Amino acid sequence: MNTNIARRNFLERLGAVLGYAGLAPLELRGQSRSQRKAAAKGAPDPKKTDYDKLVKLANNENPYGPSEAVMEAMNGAWKYANRYGYPDGGIVEAIAAHHRVEPENVLLGCGSSEILKIVDDAFLPDHKLVVGVDPTYETVYRYVTNSKAKAITIPLTEDYDADIKAIIRTTKLNARDVGFVYICNPNNPTGKIVPKNDIKLLLDSIPEEIPVFIDEAYHHFVDDPRYEPSVKYVHEGRKVIIARTFSKIAGLAGMRLGYAVAPPEIIDLLRPLVLSYNTNAIVKYGAAAALKDTAYETKLKQLNKQVRDKTLNELKTMGFELIPSQSNFFMVNVKRDVAQVGEEFLKKGFLVGRKFPPMDEWLRVSVGTEDEMNRFMKAFKEIVPTPKKI
Repeated sequence: MNTNIARRNFLERLGAVLGYAGLAPLELRGQSRSQRKAAAKGAPDPKKTDYDKLVKLANNENPYGPSEAVMEAMNGAWKYANRYGYPDGGIVEAIAAHHRVEPENVLLGCGSSEILKIVDDAFLPDHKLVVGVDPTYETVYRYVTNSKAKAITIPLTEDYDADIKAIIRTTKLNARDVGFVYICNPNNPTGKIVPKNDIKLLLDSIPEEIPVFIDEAYHHFVDDPRYEPSVKYVHEGRKVIIARTFSKIAGLAGMRLGYAVAPPEIIDLLRPLVLSYNTNAIVKYGAAAALKDTAYETKLKQLNKQVRDKTLNELKTMGFELIPSQSNFFMVNVKRDVAQVGEEFLKKGFLVGRKFPPMDEWLRVSVGTEDEMNRFMKAFKEIVPTPKKI
């Protein structure tokens, strides 16, 4: 009887929290699937077009490609293409030195996507919970449904910020059953940061045994002084997992290399879950070179900001509602279903972002080159009516 009472009390608490988030447990999983189907319905099929001729503003990629130093390093590694036990260019040691941690704090993944999956696998057995915001990079939540765990998602605030206090309340209320808390910083798709004070508040407020998983795929682009990378918490021995990737500013999205930085005991828990030979020789040499090429990184950050802000200013002058972005993408309210708008852009030779429910009328646009964004704005004016002034 005591077990039944405890179970009923837990379900009541969980229902209350999920009610706060606007979702019940079964509804969340069902809605997640239906949202993805809705987002995909009517989505443009780039496979029916000439990919090389498209202006690609959909996947937050580096439009300039890897630096010359990175290309040279990768070309030099082709001699290992036929080998398993090749020298890896010291990539783990290079990452560790970059973050001032030890090699045992680092784990490589096939892009950061593999890191996201193995964290789910490690910390979310059946019926465990992950707490995070919505919308965000929902791959974590998608993996959750595969592991029969559940996600409690907290809506963004009216200003499209992560509601850290709500995340704290939700986590504490369900502390025994939370596998980890997930934060994407800057957040994808909004491009907004979680300020360093909020990250500290989160870590100081929830039980210390609950891991916090912070996805910093876009941290290179941030120049807001309120932001701070969270690797310092690994230095402090906190139960924090940082995900990074070479897919964005380094321009290696197609080569697939990401990594985790975490305390050694967490890395030891994750390591058996990675796929054997999950990363290739070529990208390891390229990534090691990318870490050294700080001049290229600085140049890319400046170019991105210059082109992004120019585009945002033009859209703002036209009267469009925008979300201030600290990344290499931004969101604009087109007042129409994004899937339909995407189809029209594809007809003009552009790939733009998919739908991110419930922000169905907010178009996410990756920042391309100056020429690409000039062409984008020309197409945008032809596709999206200028808002009427009130």
